[in-house]
Amino acid sequence: MSDKAVAFAQENGERFVEELKDLLRIPSVSTDPERVGDVRKAAEFVAEGLRKAGLENVRLIETSTAERKGHPLVYGDWLKAPGKPTVLCYGHYDVQPAEPLDEWKSPPFEPTERNGNLYARGAVDDKGQMWMHVKALESLMSSTGSLPVNVKVLVEGEEEVGGEGIEAFVREHGDVLKADAALVSDTEMFAPDLPTLCVGLRGMIYTELEVRGAMVDLHSGMYGGAAPNPFVALAQIIAKLKREDGHIAIPGFYDGIEEPTKAELDAWRALPFEEEHYRKTEVGSPELVGEPMFSVLERTWSRPTMDVHGMPGGFTGAGAKTVIPAKALAKISFRLVPGMKPAETFAKYKSFVEQICPRGVSCEVRMIHSGEPIVVSTDNDYIAAAAEAMKAVWGKETVYVRGGGSIPIVGDFVRELGIPTVLMGFGLPDDNLHAPNEKFHLANFHRGTESIIRFFERLGA
Repeated sequence: MSDKAVAFAQENGERFVEELKDLLRIPSVSTDPERVGDVRKAAEFVAEGLRKAGLENVRLIETSTAERKGHPLVYGDWLKAPGKPTVLCYGHYDVQPAEPLDEWKSPPFEPTERNGNLYARGAVDDKGQMWMHVKALESLMSSTGSLPVNVKVLVEGEEEVGGEGIEAFVREHGDVLKADAALVSDTEMFAPDLPTLCVGLRGMIYTELEVRGAMVDLHSGMYGGAAPNPFVALAQIIAKLKREDGHIAIPGFYDGIEEPTKAELDAWRALPFEEEHYRKTEVGSPELVGEPMFSVLERTWSRPTMDVHGMPGGFTGAGAKTVIPAKALAKISFRLVPGMKPAETFAKYKSFVEQICPRGVSCEVRMIHSGEPIVVSTDNDYIAAAAEAMKAVWGKETVYVRGGGSIPIVGDFVRELGIPTVLMGFGLPDDNLHAPNEKFHLANFHRGTESIIRFFERLGA
């Protein structure tokens, strides 16, 4: 069965890429209120793709929270394989903002091929990888008239803003999504031509820390030295959150964390990783930082982090304006590892900020969104089928890694649906997801589609 489907995918590979380009041209930036129409347009594009692939019951599902109306989910299924497993395929069609625009070599929403790569915002995160699912299903249906397993597809439009809509849907409609396993392609391979399965993700809490001083902005010449400066206070707070060696200074922050096993650490040490190459080509900084007693892979996969993402406020225009701002804001996130709970970690962080808040200002800490850390056991048939499928395509043994990022829905699948998740991703470390010049290696798009076809076939067998 898979040989016919793979042949179909190869014969239609150029068309698949052209369709992906049409999807990438839609600026479905979920954080931008002015892009609401574009986000819906992308949802409709995905729904039409599922219909053409042969799925049934395809529809948009509206979402909302107490605070706002959300972006729609896209659902479709094919449930005509009695006695076979049911796989829930997940992806997202929303993308990060493209700024800074002047750092792109080609327009972010005009997909461009260069050196075997497809450049566009969303190319790898996650439109390109999600589209592989759609095209794998189409290849199987078009070449054989059926699927080897039962399939449900759920694609969201809010992954980049926390995924509150899909979280509520999974919690309230678990019966609709009942499955034996989930398939997610939103991760990366450890290295080019090395088939990789991600079996762990860090969780996250994303927060805003606001510091308020005077009632209004003040003239620094008239009031400087007496009036509190919220930006100075904010800097003082941030400096106390993490020591220079990378250790987070919040009391009790590391309590209960689960260390990776010796077998995992041994497997990580065997991976083809060169720290200097990573520093120069992926990070590009004079040196790496973080807890020196842990390896780089441990720091990025199995250790918690604290990062500042932006500090809007005050005067940032051209020229000078000697103002003491009335308030200052910082967007701060923490990556969490197994053993840590988002709510508990946030409570510790909030309490510590309130304790160290400088005199003369008030501090408010707000949770924006969160996700739980997850580790998937490799001892199950779904992981084994994925590893075998990727080995068949790449001709090499599949390696197991963890990812430093967060995919909140994976924790929801485990917690609410009680199913394991196969994280079968095909991005590369230099694909610039969330950064200018995001790309997807086109060979990986095609081989990824073949891998998913073979994964479904192995499960069906």
